[in-house]
Amino acid sequence: MIPETIKNNPELHQHMANALRFLAADAVEHAASGHPGMPMGMADVATVLFTKHLKFSGQHPDWPDRDRFVLSAGHGSMLLYGLLHLSGYAEMPISALKSFRRLGSVCTGHPEYGEVRGIETTTGPLGQGVANAVGMALAECIMAAHFSDLVQHNTYFIAGDGCLMEGICQEAITFAGHLRLGNLIGLFDDNGTSIDGAVSLTTSEDQVARFVAAGWHVQTIDGHDAQAIDSAIAAAKLDRRPSLIVCKTTIGVGAPNKAGTAKSHGSPLGAEELAAARQDLAWTAAAFEVPTRVQEAWAQAGQRHVDAVDRWYKALQKNPQKEEFERRIVGQLPQELDVAFDKLLQQIAKDKPTLASRAASQMVLDAIAPTMPELIGGSADLTGSNNTRASGQRAITAEDFSGHYVHYGIREHAMAAVMNGMILHGGVVPYGGTFLVFSDYCRPAVRLAALMNIRTIFVFSHDSIGLGEDGPTHQPVEHLASLRAIPNLSVYRPADALETAESWQMAMRQQGPSALILSRQKLPALHRNASIEHPMQQGGYVLLDSASPDICLIATGSEAECAVNAQQALEKLGIKAKIISMPCLDTFQSLDEKTQDAILGSAPRIVIEAAIQQSWDRLLRRGDHFIGMTGFGASAPASDLYRHFGITAEAIVKTAQKILK
Repeated sequence: MIPETIKNNPELHQHMANALRFLAADAVEHAASGHPGMPMGMADVATVLFTKHLKFSGQHPDWPDRDRFVLSAGHGSMLLYGLLHLSGYAEMPISALKSFRRLGSVCTGHPEYGEVRGIETTTGPLGQGVANAVGMALAECIMAAHFSDLVQHNTYFIAGDGCLMEGICQEAITFAGHLRLGNLIGLFDDNGTSIDGAVSLTTSEDQVARFVAAGWHVQTIDGHDAQAIDSAIAAAKLDRRPSLIVCKTTIGVGAPNKAGTAKSHGSPLGAEELAAARQDLAWTAAAFEVPTRVQEAWAQAGQRHVDAVDRWYKALQKNPQKEEFERRIVGQLPQELDVAFDKLLQQIAKDKPTLASRAASQMVLDAIAPTMPELIGGSADLTGSNNTRASGQRAITAEDFSGHYVHYGIREHAMAAVMNGMILHGGVVPYGGTFLVFSDYCRPAVRLAALMNIRTIFVFSHDSIGLGEDGPTHQPVEHLASLRAIPNLSVYRPADALETAESWQMAMRQQGPSALILSRQKLPALHRNASIEHPMQQGGYVLLDSASPDICLIATGSEAECAVNAQQALEKLGIKAKIISMPCLDTFQSLDEKTQDAILGSAPRIVIEAAIQQSWDRLLRRGDHFIGMTGFGASAPASDLYRHFGITAEAIVKTAQKILK
């Protein structure tokens, strides 16, 4: 219910919006850094949204049935911080706003998930927030199909011209339109201004026609008219399509000399201009002060859903799906999953199948999907190649969200960011696949998953020159190093079916994101010592040992077979070699140096991987050697390519002999 002090009171609305404007402008001025223009321009829209429409409670920030709000135009972060402060989020006191952009402050330059509740995702790279919001809306539709009585909310986002120019937005909006995500409402800050100047310098796009063509419901309003904003949001909530409200605004509104120009975008207004803005908007409060009447009105708005929260939790207690809902919303894995993994690992260890790791991955999915109703798979139009669809997984469609598989289309970038939004919403565990070479298209979203430390699982198949005839355009050589360079991302490149299953198990158990790097070609089972338990926990392990080895061979993925063959050939020459399988270099390098040395030993090392050397430099000492790629691949059958580029058992033997001389 809207408090009577706010309803139909234009003057009070103006004061509440001005409180937002000047908290933002004052914080930017105090920090001598930031973006005042967007928060000032969108203050009217945000005020109407938070006081009349958004379903939330600052006293219960983790309420599962709250509406989600994403500030995709993350440079305007002070708008979000001001909203959280005024709405009663205890973790956002005025002291936090005063420390904007300072070391250790929760008010970071761009919103960061995990700093305080109320920040639903990390935004900064433009367009990511739009795709995250699409993912949240999709997750809500899936959860509503599974728990209809407990999940009834919307997702809102604010985007600017920069967001809509980014390519990820085109992928995201067509995907949302295709699925008819009627619970998704976007508010476009159409201020016609970018950093370089007027938006007309760089685009003449008709955004209304663009979104209409993608299947969205679109309205255009004056973004400073509170009644128009209110009516547009109300209409959007009633439409069964995703909605965009084009809000015509003035960037930096109220600043007499800088409003409507790029000068108010990314730097403080300056003391003189800020004082003039106060005068023009009749705002007499000092910096970081909000008049009591305005504070009370914002507090009322922030408390208006307290009774709804109480009713929801009471309904949850009576709901027969209570325990399952609570398990899923907090991300707790089902107990049956461990049983399924144990059974599968025992079966693989017994059968020792020769399989491409992409095929072994599908074997894993077939085993675990029935135990995990929250597992939502997908692929960027490569389902049959990525092997990402478990048998029995039904497709999610605009007509039926109760399935467990998403056809993302050829939208790698949006797929990765949508999955981030899904895991952030809660209740689902998404994974999605494409070729490893196209991880370049996913990389910004992969990086943000790592920054947020969320359990998004990226499946990348066709992992090396081993994919063969498609040639260097599709053969990844630098991508392993590129992904391993991302902090907090676990990159798994399993060498056989057993390691593939163990990689999936680790990806499920950890908090942060994972990248599973899978082969196109078949891989034989590695006959490792049966006493080795949970080798993935250390990232690398002794696959085949030798007493007092002369040489240490370290390999990942399909190249482990080369190392095994080389060990046998070296043995005939009187050279003793031990083999280290390194399915997760990231985990191994997180170990202390003493533990690493205990596994690797002191013998000279040869690393074998069909990729560039870069990520291995920390393990290679003077006199050690790397066998792999130094440039791009070529178009030919896989076996020919391995011989051509010298990634063979024979090459390993020759290198070992050379080192030992």
